[in-house]
This record gives sequence, C-alpha cells and structure tokens, in this order.
Amino acid sequence: MKDEDSRYEAVRSRDARFDGVFFFAVETTGIYCRPSCPAVPPKRHNVRFFPTAAAAQRSGFRACRRCRPDAVPGSAEWNVRADVTGRAMRLIADGVVDREGVAGLAARLGYSARQVQRQLTAELGAGPVALARTQRAHTARVLLQTTGLPVTEIAFAAGFNSLRQFNDTIREVYDATPTELRAAAGDRAARRATPGTGIPLRLAHRGPYQAAAVFDQLAREAVPGVEEVTGAPGARTYRRTLRLPYGTGIAAVRERVHCARSRGGTHPGGWLDARLRLTDPRDLTTAVQRLRRLLDLDADPYAVDERLGADPRLAPLVAARPGLRSPGAVDPLEPAVRALAGPEGAGELVRRYGKPLDAPHGGLTHLFPEPAVLAEAEPGGPLGALAAALADGTVRLDPGTDRHTAEEALLALPGMDPDTVATLRVRALGDPDVAPPGSVLPDTWRPWRSYAVGHLRVAGERIP
Repeated sequence: MKDEDSRYEAVRSRDARFDGVFFFAVETTGIYCRPSCPAVPPKRHNVRFFPTAAAAQRSGFRACRRCRPDAVPGSAEWNVRADVTGRAMRLIADGVVDREGVAGLAARLGYSARQVQRQLTAELGAGPVALARTQRAHTARVLLQTTGLPVTEIAFAAGFNSLRQFNDTIREVYDATPTELRAAAGDRAARRATPGTGIPLRLAHRGPYQAAAVFDQLAREAVPGVEEVTGAPGARTYRRTLRLPYGTGIAAVRERVHCARSRGGTHPGGWLDARLRLTDPRDLTTAVQRLRRLLDLDADPYAVDERLGADPRLAPLVAARPGLRSPGAVDPLEPAVRALAGPEGAGELVRRYGKPLDAPHGGLTHLFPEPAVLAEAEPGGPLGALAAALADGTVRLDPGTDRHTAEEALLALPGMDPDTVATLRVRALGDPDVAPPGSVLPDTWRPWRSYAVGHLRVAGERIP
C-alpha cells in the first residue's frame, strides 16, 4: 500500500483492511475519510492520501461525518516498528504529550525536541503537537456524545489548555460546534454515561478477532482483587481496576462473537463494547489506549495470517483461528508478578500491598501495587529487584521504551531469567516477534513469532 494507485483501489473497493493504515481526502469537498467510507468513491484526480489523520487535518481537511475516520483502529505499524517514529507514536497514544509536552516526549526517546519534530513531520506529515491534538479532538467527541459532562469540563478533560482552543479545534476537525456535535449523537444520547454506569465505548478492531482465546487467557491469568472474568463463554465480561496518571478507573469489556464476512471473503472488522468508570475524565485517552494494548486491538490480522498461514505447520491453526491476538498488559509489573508468583501469589501481594478501592465493585477490591511500594515491601529476590528498578527508572517498560535496551536492563537484574524477560517483551512491551528462549522458530515466521507461538500454545502443540 505504498503507491497511490493501490491505495485508490482500496478506496474504490471500500476495503476495511486498510482503515487506520492510511487516510484519503477529497479536494472538492474538503473532507477526509477512512478507506472503507460508504460514500460514493471520489474520482482519482480529486483524491489525496495521508499517513495519519493529523496530516489530513494539517492540510485543511475535516473529518467525514459518515465514516468517522477518527474512530478507526490504530495502525499496526506502530506496534511492529521499534524505531523512533514507532516509539513516539506509542507514547503519544498513551497521552505523554498532553501530560509532559514535546520536551517530555523527546526526553523519553533520547532525542532533542527539534529532532523529534523534524522526524515525525517528515514521515507522518504532522509533528507531535498536531498528532496529540487529533487525539484530543477524538477524546472530546467521545465525551460530548457519551457523557453529560459540561462542555467546559470536557475541554480540559480532553487535554485542551483553553476553552477557545477546544472550540476552534472541534470546529476545524468536525465542521461543527461542540453543541452541534453533541446533538448529532441523536438516539445515542440514551447511552450517555452517568456516575454509576461509566463511559460507554466501542473499542474498534480490524479484521477477525478471536475473542474466545483472549478471554480464556485473561480468565486463566486474572489476579484476584484486580481482575475478574464473569459470565458464560461467548458472553463473558472482563473487568479490572486501573491505576492512571490522574486517578483510578474500573474497566469492563464484553466478549463479542462476530463472524460476518464481507462479499470479498475478508472480515470487515468490528468492536468490543466497553465501559470505563474514571475518577478523573482526563484519564480517558490513556485508559483506552492501555485497554487496546492489553487486548491487542490495533494488530493487523491480515498481515499476520498471510505470513503464518503460508507455513505448512501453522496453516491449519491459522485457518481454525483467524485473527488470533497476542494480549499485552496495562501495567508492566503485572506480567512479571504473574510469571514469578502465579495468579494466586500475585493476588496475595495485591491484598497485602495494593491500594484498596473506596468501595468494592463485585470482585474488584484493589489497585495493583505500585513498583515503589512493592520494592519496599519485598526487597529481596527477582520481584523486588524488578520493582525497585521500575521505581527508580533503571528499567523502563513504558510504550516508547527501546525493546532491546529494556531486555539488556532486565537481564542485568539479579534472578531475572530469559523466560521471564521474553514474557515481558511480549506482554509489557507488545513485541510481536519474540521467540521463547531455546526455541528454534523459522525465519519465515518473522516478524510475527509471538503470534505463531500463541497459535501453537492455544492448539496445545509443541513449540520447536
């Protein structure tokens, strides 16, 4: 999809496989869309292509009201890439620019703010401020159309510095005032959040999604007090507590079986229904992105299945479970604790050192312990060493961390073995291409070896 003729063919056929991979704009209307937009395809000479929604907005185009290009899944490219651009995009999605500014983003990446600005603008058509602004506009639209919060509160909750900046951005991006955008929700207004129900969301994904396998894994690994999976298979709900930059949250995500296929034989994609209860609405963007990483919603199942499905051993497994995901984590310490102590041992640590909720929500009673608290309480052994390293910054496992640097730092910790480090590369850092230590996996499975291992494990087959 690098050449524009191929991209136009994707637009002409309304191919949902490329939603979020690129965007197109129509010069005669001033609108930009996702490739699967249901509107009549424009003429080729009127179309321009952009790598990001921010780039389209920077060129003066506004978002389509029919296809809502701001709501597409994130590009899987940023999960695969380990370079500065990929790391920057993961950090921006987590809200780092809103919280720490461009200087904070650059410091995390190890570059100057000018270098980051130049590199992102050259490759993505927009710098970090414009990319974060697009994300803020999307957050504002969600809050306007799903909550009854006053407009002024929404402006600051979405990350805008002033009401004027908020109003100008909404008009520019959506060609509507905030009041008009809220009114456009129509019958969706009934879904608006209340203090007791939280913010209703649809977490979009592209292509098929093996929800059963993901929810099975979440149920097996659930840390008591922090996570729970309730309901019968096919209609389960995963619930968990969240420790967030400005406050805390409780997330609930529904399992959704969706098997429809488009006329061309490709899965059109779909969503998982979710609700978020937040003590501070400024955490909405971060909470959503952390759930997306946990559930691996930004993956590209077409690329994964095409590569792995070409292998004779994996072909029947891929055919049986198209769109199998590789779950991540919302807190980098959690997968390490599970790996070292198991879910029951992790639950005991939660009961002893986790912060209790003001009021229990079903089986949810605590937040997962903070690294500094766990380091002080359990100073000995691999777990205490890791918690201390995370607390003092010796080891960083945030979304923008260089994965190889993190691996070297982890292996330098006392008692940290290669198996646990490999687990952390997959779960905490979202690395799609990890081979278990001692395994011999074909190079043809790259860059999706984490998914290949997932297929083998779900099928109960031996890892070579």
